Amino acid sequence: MNFLRNIKSLPTAEELIRDIPLSQEGYARILRDRREVRDILAGRDPRMLVIVGPCSAWPDTAFLEYARRLRGIQGEVSDALKIVLRTYIQKPRTAKGWTGPVNQPDPFSAPDIREGMRYSRSMMVEAIEMGLAIADEALFTHNAKGFLELLSWVAIGARSSEDQEHRIWASAIGAPVGLKNPTSGCIPIGVNSVCAAQSSHIAVFDGFQVETSGNPYAHLVLRGGGHGPNYHLRHLYRARGHMWELGVENPAILIDASHDNSRVNGKKSPEVQIDVVREVFGNLREHPELQPFVRGFLLESFLKPGSQSLTEVDADTVDRSGLSITDPCLGWERTMGVLYSIARRVEELGSKVFRRKIS
Repeated sequence: MNFLRNIKSLPTAEELIRDIPLSQEGYARILRDRREVRDILAGRDPRMLVIVGPCSAWPDTAFLEYARRLRGIQGEVSDALKIVLRTYIQKPRTAKGWTGPVNQPDPFSAPDIREGMRYSRSMMVEAIEMGLAIADEALFTHNAKGFLELLSWVAIGARSSEDQEHRIWASAIGAPVGLKNPTSGCIPIGVNSVCAAQSSHIAVFDGFQVETSGNPYAHLVLRGGGHGPNYHLRHLYRARGHMWELGVENPAILIDASHDNSRVNGKKSPEVQIDVVREVFGNLREHPELQPFVRGFLLESFLKPGSQSLTEVDADTVDRSGLSITDPCLGWERTMGVLYSIARRVEELGSKVFRRKIS
């Protein structure tokens, strides 16, 4: 029995790139942004990396307004932080639900991947042309071309980081890749994923036997798990120890301040992200030997605080002005505060390149 049926043909990646082009200046900016991210992860640049933006890049109007505001802050903190705009067009689901604008650009209409590809690439290109670096999660690796070359940072999510295909794919791409610990919260498995992504593999690609070279800028993202958060001091030491034990190159940790690191009584609380940042910096100040390993944060934020459920709204009542339709986010005012706070704390830790006064 065949459980698959064809619905419609899709544009090739080449057609998508031709129809929604990025300028040469944009491509040059991506190369520069990737280099800066690599330098931060390797400790050659003392700034911190902050991946910040909405849980889901929808709708495009609110997302691009958020991008414009973030572009304004970027110049104020660029001596302390490398800001990368979270532009997540693919959404993993625990069971079922909306899987992001690349599959369903209108959550209240039938899935339309052809339109979703155009919708998503258009958003990405416009954000880059504004002068922002962008990031996405690699959920569907077979549909990467047309999007991957736009990214300055890539995430492998908690549900994918143990998957061999994602690990091999991460070992082959040119962008820095953050591999999250699995949903269990297990740090050794997360480090194993990093080790695999840094290693060479023999695999099948596009009808060829190929060899990947390994990605030396694959790194660990701690996002908590089913047993609770994993950003506390003992977790940082444990992650560092496992990376040392396995000989991870450019050992680096990013702290995902959201997801299971932000749960209170079983529910995600976006305001907890601020507490996570505060505690991590306190530990880095008291334990400076960890500073070379903790290289930044992931934050979920949008124009408005909180979230709305797609099961409780329709096309007429949904708030399209920057209220998340997936996980709850920090609002814009709190986002500005936490970005300025991170910049000040980087200065307090002794960054030699931070010179601007953050008011």
